[in-house]
Amino acid sequence: MIMIHKKILIVLFSVCSLLIICSAANAGKSPKDLFYQAESCYQYLLENQKKQQDRGNWLYCIQKFKEVHRLNPYGPWAAAGLYKSGLLYAGLSRLSNRESDKNTAQALFEQIIKQYPKSRYKKKAVEEIRRFSIQSPAIEPTAVRHVTKKAGLLKKKAGLLSKKTDIPKISAPEPAATDPPLPLFPKGFSTVKDLRFWSNPNYTRIVIDSDNETNYVHHLLKNDPAISKPQRLYVDLSQSKLGKTFKKSKQINDDLLKEARAAQYTADTVRVVIDIKSFKSYKVFSLKNPFRIVIDVWGKNGKPERIVKKPSPEKTYHASVNQKITPSAIAKQLALGVQTIVIDPGHGGHDFGAPGYIKGTHEKDIVLKLAKNLARKIKNTINCNVILTRETDRFLTLEERTAIANTKNADLFISIHTNASRDKRAYGIETYFLNLATDDESIMVAAKENATSTKNISDLQSILIDLMQNAKINESSRLATHVQDSMFRNLQGQYSRIKSKGVKQAPFYVLLGAQMPAILIETAFISNESECKRLIDATYQERVCDSILHGIRNYIKETNPTAFIEKNPDKQT
Repeated sequence: MIMIHKKILIVLFSVCSLLIICSAANAGKSPKDLFYQAESCYQYLLENQKKQQDRGNWLYCIQKFKEVHRLNPYGPWAAAGLYKSGLLYAGLSRLSNRESDKNTAQALFEQIIKQYPKSRYKKKAVEEIRRFSIQSPAIEPTAVRHVTKKAGLLKKKAGLLSKKTDIPKISAPEPAATDPPLPLFPKGFSTVKDLRFWSNPNYTRIVIDSDNETNYVHHLLKNDPAISKPQRLYVDLSQSKLGKTFKKSKQINDDLLKEARAAQYTADTVRVVIDIKSFKSYKVFSLKNPFRIVIDVWGKNGKPERIVKKPSPEKTYHASVNQKITPSAIAKQLALGVQTIVIDPGHGGHDFGAPGYIKGTHEKDIVLKLAKNLARKIKNTINCNVILTRETDRFLTLEERTAIANTKNADLFISIHTNASRDKRAYGIETYFLNLATDDESIMVAAKENATSTKNISDLQSILIDLMQNAKINESSRLATHVQDSMFRNLQGQYSRIKSKGVKQAPFYVLLGAQMPAILIETAFISNESECKRLIDATYQERVCDSILHGIRNYIKETNPTAFIEKNPDKQT
C-alpha cells in the first residue's frame, strides 16, 4: 500500500513539474504561438512511431495544447487547444487501452460543446464523441445526445443518412467568427525547403535552404542534464513556414553533431535545432539566389591529419558525402605537404555558365574537359590524390563544392572557369583568391560566378572580415600568383595576344569557408571570338593544363620543398 502511494506521489510530482516547466517556457508567448508550437510537437509525434511508444511524449504535447486554452480560455484559440488535446488523448487511448484516457478525451470534447457552442470545433467534437459511441454503443454522453438526435432528424429529412448506420454525415463547417483562422501563411512568407549536410570527423557543413530571403538569428544553448538535452545550436528564421516535403529530422551522427531537426516554432518562425556532441568553433552566414543559411562547425582537434602512407597515384578519388576518415589518418602529423588536391569544374547540369561566342559552346562543358585533363596530369607527375567535385554534367551548389574539399581534407582547392564580358573585345587570363574586392571589375566577375547581383556582393563583403579569419589568404595569394605567372609565361610563348589580367581578389561563394589554399582560375574569355576558338581546341586545353600544373608544382616546391615528390618530373601528359 505504501509503495502504491509512493508511485502516485511520483506521478503527481512529475505532472506538476511538467506544468511548471511548460508555464515558464511559455511566458510571454501568445496563444497563437503556443498553438503552432504544440502543433509541431503533435506532427513530430505522429511521424515517429518510436516516440509514440512513450506515454510521456503524448502527455508533453497534450500539455502544450492545454496551455493554449489555459492562457486565454475566452480567446479564439481556446477551443482549438482543447480539441487537439482531446484528439491526442483519443490517440493515446488506442495505444494504452486505458479507459481513463478515453474518458478524458470525451470529457474534453464535451467541454467544447458546453463552453464554445458557436465554435466550429463544437461539431468536430460531436463527430469524435460519436466515433467513441460506435466503438462502445453504451457510451453516449447526455451533453451531446440531444445535439446528435436533432442533427440526425435534420439529416434524415434531407436524405443524407447512411443506410448502414444512423450516424449523421457532418460536412466540414465554415469557421465561426470566434475561431482562429485556418493556418494559412500570408504572401511574402519564406518556405524552408530542405536541410543538407557534409561531414568528416572534424568538420561539418549544414545548409538550410529557403525559397526567399528572410531575417534569422542563431544562439548556442548549454547542455541541460535535467531534461536530458545536449548542447544545442538553433537558428530561427522569421516570417517563414516549414515546407510540406521537409524531412523534420536528419541524423548526422558524426564526431561533432548528432542530429538536426526543424519545426514551426511559432506562427511565423521556423526553428532549426542542431544537437552537438563536441565542437571547437562555428560560423553561420547566408548566401543568396537562392537564399540559404550555411553553418560550418569545426572540431577541437583542428584540421584532421593524414596517413603517412603514400597514396596510389593510379586511382582517382571521387567525392563521397559523409565518408569518415580512419582513426589512423587522424593520428598522424601532417608532414608530407600537399597530398590531396580538389579540382572543381565550375557550373554543370542546368547551370550552363557563360555562353560562348561560338553558338552551342558553354562554359560548363569546357571547364569539365580542362578539369579532367588537369587531374590526369597531376596524377602522372605529382604524388598525391586528386578529387574532382564533378566528373559528369551534373549540378552542384557552390557551398557543396567547398564542403567536398573540406570534408576530404584537401590541401589545395582549384576552381576552373572561363570568363565572359558584354564587351566581346575583352580578353585575357586572371586568377582570383578569396578576399574583399578591390575594383568594380572583380565585383562583376564575382557576381557572375556567384549567380547573384553586384549589390549582394557588396552586402557579402560586410561579413567577410569575420568569415575569413581562419581562411588561408596568404597561401591562396601565393598559389594564385604561381599559377597566374605560369599560365601567362607558358601561353605567351605559344600564342599571340595573351594578356595577363593579374592576380585579383573577390568574394566568391565557392571559396567561402575553404580550409585550405583556394583559388579560382578564369582561363580565358569564352565571349571573345579568338579565345572561344582556343578554348574548344584540344591543344590549347592541354597547354592551359600544363601551365596550371607547372604553377602548382612551383607552389609546392616553394612552400615545402622537402616534402615534394614527383612521380615523373619530365612527363606532363
